[in-house]
Amino acid sequence: MGRFAPSPTGDLHFGSLLAAVASFLQVKSRGGRWLLRVDDIDPPREVPGSADRIISDLRRFGMQPDELVLFQSQRSFSYEAARDVLLEGGLAFWCGCSRSDLPRSGVYPGTCRNGLPAGKIPRAVRLRTGSESVCFEDAIQGPVRENLQETVGDFVIWRADGLPAYQLAVVVDDAFQAVNEVVRGADLLESTARQIYLQGCLGLPTPAYAHHPVAIGEGGKKLSKRFRSDPIAALPPAQALGTALRFLGHKCPQNLGLADLWDWALHHWELARIPRRAQRRTDGQDAGID
Repeated sequence: MGRFAPSPTGDLHFGSLLAAVASFLQVKSRGGRWLLRVDDIDPPREVPGSADRIISDLRRFGMQPDELVLFQSQRSFSYEAARDVLLEGGLAFWCGCSRSDLPRSGVYPGTCRNGLPAGKIPRAVRLRTGSESVCFEDAIQGPVRENLQETVGDFVIWRADGLPAYQLAVVVDDAFQAVNEVVRGADLLESTARQIYLQGCLGLPTPAYAHHPVAIGEGGKKLSKRFRSDPIAALPPAQALGTALRFLGHKCPQNLGLADLWDWALHHWELARIPRRAQRRTDGQDAGID
């Protein structure tokens, strides 16, 4: 079971198309089921109509989920339940620190892990991290080892604004949807150790992970909705799909129609073809990809 989980903070762009295509082909080429989950747990950042446009664009490209679309905004009770389990088990704690209280390194110094200091009120919930490193084998990036105490410290699973943190929500929902393989952009690789550690704390299964390279636009920045990357809605689907496949290391034939291109991709898809890092920047056009 695989999934694509966009945030409704803008329209589908080439960078997010890569994640959709890679996750879709990885599961479909092996006869599995592909799910679509809308990560709408951050209302202040949402763009009205974005979720509907993303879903519509995916269908225009021929990517239809095998189950009803799951909206995280409808699952708040599940995140609260997981939070409470961790708090009651002593695996998490309330923290009264603000961002200004953190050192420049961004590593939480453990200020509230043994109780709130005088004058502080509970704001967020943090997960206690252990001293042992988290190790896993990424199917594209290779072996990864991270000591969370050294890189992030006790990390937030429930935000000060009363919303679940991304790390908690994604772990709870991957388990709920029985996702056993996660294919996504390498910009999320740094989140994986935290998610694996959180899965262990909650007694949840750990999926296999594969992080493909991200697309870089002008100025060396990752293509994303935050940087107002151009949406791919205006491109012919076969052109955009062909560009995505070539970026992902699959040198598909030119000038195929959409149905034939999907047929070719499903028969030739291999994670081993995907490069670890993007070698060329792209503006979403075929001319920018080897």
